[in-house]
Order: sequence, then structure tokens, then C-alpha cells
Amino acid sequence: MSSKETREILKESKRYLVQQKDLFGNIIYNDSDMNTTNIIQNNIQTSDEPWAAADSIEALNHSINKCLKCGLGNSRTNFVFGVGNPNADVMFVGEAPGADEDAQGEPFVGRAGQLLNKILAAIEFKREDVYICNILKCRPPGNRDPQPSEMELCTPYLYKQISLIQPKFIICLGRIAAQWLLQTNATLGSLRGKIHNYRGTKLIVTYHPAALLRNPNWKYPAWDDMKMFREEYNKIK
Repeated sequence: MSSKETREILKESKRYLVQQKDLFGNIIYNDSDMNTTNIIQNNIQTSDEPWAAADSIEALNHSINKCLKCGLGNSRTNFVFGVGNPNADVMFVGEAPGADEDAQGEPFVGRAGQLLNKILAAIEFKREDVYICNILKCRPPGNRDPQPSEMELCTPYLYKQISLIQPKFIICLGRIAAQWLLQTNATLGSLRGKIHNYRGTKLIVTYHPAALLRNPNWKYPAWDDMKMFREEYNKIK
């Protein structure tokens, strides 16, 4: 076997492993990880921390953007709170900031963000029409997957964002965001293609734009997800 053939095999193997990670992940949440929703929600309601009393997205950001509750706060360049319409009908939730987002302090601004903007345009939305954020507000080193302990600490901020915005639709971008919000270990494939009920809000699961860049063949099913969302959205308009 030539060195060129060996490189091609290694390249294809790496692509396959990354694809499997996008679909199935390398973290299986245990029962204690996945039973945090009610506990966190109750903690928000009873918390005496200033951010819990925030009455606007701007006030919430001001209250939490110096957070150092987990180690990610010490390694970040910028706190990545969220961006968009504070009264949006539609909220997009990813997993965590990447390098570009950490540098600019805004979610989805790199290549994945550019693709998200194109997806929004295709369903007749502008970036400023929706609200975009992540579960984690700080970048994990090396863009590794968020750890359950980090998400537990950061999820109250996301829940507060949701409660302030009160979106009619939440669109989870990728497996991690979907599994964490829905409190399930189900695969991305099994979560797609249906409307989930998330505390009275319609929730749709689709691929993360970064995964679409790695696996362009997934753009077709992702487009099906967005068409399903648009049809559901049109029903409320």
C-alpha cells in the first residue's frame, strides 16, 4: 500500500469517527446528569443571586457576564451571552462557543455562523429576527464537548434567557443541546423530524451547522427540518 493510499484511509477514518461523534457523542449522561431540569428551575425561582431577578435580557447579561463559577471562566477571552431579538418568536440554542465566538463575544460568527445565516435566509428570517445562544457561555478548551458539570452550572442562565424571551419555538442545533434540554440520551437521528414539547414551547432538533460543514450530505435532512419548522411557524402567523 502506498503512502498516499494510507493517508486517504486515515483521512476517511477520521471523517467517519467525527461523523459518528456528531450523531452519537462520546458522553453518555447518567441519571443524575439528566434529572437536573426541575432542580435547576426551582433554584432559579428561589435564588437570591442578582441575575435571578433580572427583568430583561440586557440586565441578565450585565448580571452574569463576569461569571467564574466553573473553570471555563478563567480560560475564556470573552463571555458569549447571546444575540438577537429579545422578543423573538424563535430561539436557536447551540452547545458552546468556538474560537471565533470566544474572540468576538458573539455566538455563531465563524463558518458555522455564516451557514446558519444562510439557513435563516432560506426560511425567510434574518439574524436579527431570532435569538441565538448556547448552553455554555464560555468556550471549552480545544472546542471539546461541554462537560455535564459545566452545563449544570450554566443552564440556569439559559433557562432565565428562555423565560425572559418566551419564544414560541426553540430550535436545538446539534445533539448536545437537544439531549440536554430534553433530558435524554436518545440519538440525534431519533430526535429529529418531530415536534417536541419543552415546557409548553415547541422544540425542534436539527444538525449543528458545524456538523453540516463536516458532512455536507446532512444538509438535505437539515433542510427538511427547517421546512418542517417553517410550516409549523406559519400556522401561528
